[in-house]
Amino acid sequence: MVPVDGDPIDGGTVLIDGNTIVAVGTATDVHIPDGAERVDACGQWVLPGFLDVHAHLGVHEDGEGWSGEDTNEATDPNGARFRAVDGIDPHEVGFDDALAGGVTSAVIKPGSANPIGGQTVAVKTWGRTAFDMVFRDRVSVKSALGENPKRVYGEKDKTPATRLGVAATIREAFTSARNYMAQREHARNEGKPFDTDLTNETLCAVLDGTLPWDQHTHRADDIVTAIRLAEEFGYRLIVNHGTEGHRIADLLAERDVPVILGPIFTTRAKVELRNRSLRAPGILDRAGVRLAITTDHPVVPIDFLVYQAIVAVKEGLDPASALRALTVNPASMLGLADRVGALAPGMDADVVIWSGDPLEITSRALRVYVSGRDVYRFDHDTGEGVVADRVYRER
Repeated sequence: MVPVDGDPIDGGTVLIDGNTIVAVGTATDVHIPDGAERVDACGQWVLPGFLDVHAHLGVHEDGEGWSGEDTNEATDPNGARFRAVDGIDPHEVGFDDALAGGVTSAVIKPGSANPIGGQTVAVKTWGRTAFDMVFRDRVSVKSALGENPKRVYGEKDKTPATRLGVAATIREAFTSARNYMAQREHARNEGKPFDTDLTNETLCAVLDGTLPWDQHTHRADDIVTAIRLAEEFGYRLIVNHGTEGHRIADLLAERDVPVILGPIFTTRAKVELRNRSLRAPGILDRAGVRLAITTDHPVVPIDFLVYQAIVAVKEGLDPASALRALTVNPASMLGLADRVGALAPGMDADVVIWSGDPLEITSRALRVYVSGRDVYRFDHDTGEGVVADRVYRER
């Protein structure tokens, strides 16, 4: 058993009560109540479920074309009021793929067409509706620098059409939010009514530290712009993608800026990806940068998350760091470490039984528990995974 946030335990036991882990330890340390269901994982590896904290599951439905594409409301450069949770389809095939890859939690984000894309949400990868799946309603605010927003609005002959315009759009939005905060506080002190503005309320939550700022950015110079804006307005910055982050790894470590790196399995499809490197995860980790790995599903299928970690290990990332990049690191970056990312008492019972070391290419997830519920089993006879039914069945 590998708790991740603690030493491996040979022959370990995880005790689950309802949807929560209540004990973790050796077989002699953990008292198993009479009548408890026992699952024998002898010779297998038991780990916490993995997290992909930059995914578009359910809002960019795999294989559904325009009908299932709800990542970008590309009609307003400042989309802080938009919420990814409002576009999630729990029946997207990607959620089943996630379970097959041992991914039990994801942070679903708007896309990168807008300089300010909207609010993100943390979900479990099994459930019948968003009510079942959401475990943190507002996690962060997604923003984008670089090629995507300037291309989208440049093609419309609207601002922003350059990197200057993208940064200015973000700066103007935060300046307006600061003014809004002051006016709101003045109205409260005076006991006067005040009209709520959803866009400014969201940005105020970034300015007061409630929500971190998830910054889509690839090139090193765009990452520096992200740091400059964060320091100007004092918000918590998380670099997303960070394709050229390894070129300024020392700066990121010095500023304690975490990086959600990836997708790693991608081509140089645009200019800002030309310096992508499979060695980047190891370089960032050795420099002291807090690292998570993402598929950016459906850019890369979410069940390939662990394969990206395997390749990163091949290219120099420490194996223990690779597991942390799929579990405790992304959880802590986004304020989810009280619920997910490790096997420990009090944590959600998101547990995966692997046939072997998950960083070994031939290993596979055999059973997956989400919030204590057995939701996935690999059927050796058919060679396919079986997912618990998400649909109501009349009896």
